[in-house]
Amino acid sequence: MRDQIESALSGHTADYIEIRLEESQSTRLSYRSRDLEEINKSTSKGGCVRALVSGGWGFVSFNDASNLREQVALAVRQAKLVGQETSQLAPVNKVVADAPLAPIKRDARTISLAEKKRLLDSYNEVMWSAAKIQSSSIGYSDGWKKTIFANTNGSYIEQERADVNARIVAMARADGDLQQAGISIGSRGDYAVVEGLHERAKELAERAVAFLKAPTVKGGDYTVVLDPILAGVFVHEAFGHLSEADHVYENPKMRELMVLGETFGEKHLNIVDGAAVPGLRGSYAYDDEGVPSTKTDLIREGVLVGRLHSRETAARMGEKPTGNARALNYTFPPIVRMTNTYIEPQKGVTFDDIIGGIKDGIYAKNWYGGMTSMEMFTFSAGEAYRIRNGKIEELVRPVVLSGNLFETLKNIDAIGNDLDMNQGGGCGKGGQMPLPVTNGSPHIRIRKCLVGGK
Repeated sequence: MRDQIESALSGHTADYIEIRLEESQSTRLSYRSRDLEEINKSTSKGGCVRALVSGGWGFVSFNDASNLREQVALAVRQAKLVGQETSQLAPVNKVVADAPLAPIKRDARTISLAEKKRLLDSYNEVMWSAAKIQSSSIGYSDGWKKTIFANTNGSYIEQERADVNARIVAMARADGDLQQAGISIGSRGDYAVVEGLHERAKELAERAVAFLKAPTVKGGDYTVVLDPILAGVFVHEAFGHLSEADHVYENPKMRELMVLGETFGEKHLNIVDGAAVPGLRGSYAYDDEGVPSTKTDLIREGVLVGRLHSRETAARMGEKPTGNARALNYTFPPIVRMTNTYIEPQKGVTFDDIIGGIKDGIYAKNWYGGMTSMEMFTFSAGEAYRIRNGKIEELVRPVVLSGNLFETLKNIDAIGNDLDMNQGGGCGKGGQMPLPVTNGSPHIRIRKCLVGGK
């Protein structure tokens, strides 16, 4: 195969060409209430070619690699139609490597579809055994893929990746009021993370029912403590996407906001992203441009010091590539994406230290949803409690947090020592979703955080 690929790449008039060939397997099950809506196990095989000529890109995807040289020629012709400037790609070293899967405790590919269905059925039964549960949803997916990457710089990389992802939600209803509680979990192909969740499924149902009687907080500014899951979602959605260099390069307002050297927080605030952090859903050895993974400082001691790059955005902005060019599969070209994004912990700061001085505040946990628009954000917590006189008190209905990202980063006045990673969910951008990522954080405390309420 390597000879065939290298032959297909040779002899074309282009500034740069790359080929990705992909073989994959996937399983998906989804339930709405007790009804199984989708169950499938599929395999896929295909590839793509991306060519760069005079700053213009051509892209071709296909399922039959027997005419690979013709596919390369087509991508080059497309690039010539749009190229009107000088091509810019940050230089990287030639790589010849094989990156197989790391050992997996319980490989999801070895579990039968029937066994997966039996397990999810049992979670549904547990949730529906609680009074007032009126609906539920379960989504499960696992996947494996092997990619061969080669380019005209002489790189040739074979790489395997695996992924497991699940979300379980219980919904309770009474007197026209609907409340819900959910969890998201995932792993790098280890099925064990979705096993033995019966007690957690029961807790979800009980919590959804408890929300029906929980009070709603009065809206206003509070001191809010975020748990590692919600803080991780916040740093991914509100800050991480603004760190993707294609957003910054293409948007004049973003270039004014995301200036390297600007102070965004106090000295205890450090935010990083990196596929080189091992063992997480966003981890890999090489990105989809053949660039080795890295760990990139985004904010160091409160100061913006970096952003995430493809080879093209790095060249156009005069910075170094960071190994963040990713594609969902062979039908998409790689674009700048996050990998594992998190706030680093602070030594010696315990959870009790964080809540100890709060007379009247909110403890927000888990996530339900949210949206961002430039620097403005709105997030719904999955669970919330009042904090009074340094103690966690009564359950309240899940709160909605909103505000300006940059003001909020400056209002983070305490960061705990209990870093935890959220392996559930997936990232969406440019029609490519869900891409496996991880986000995380220790507990963080935010002053003057706007909480929606009655």
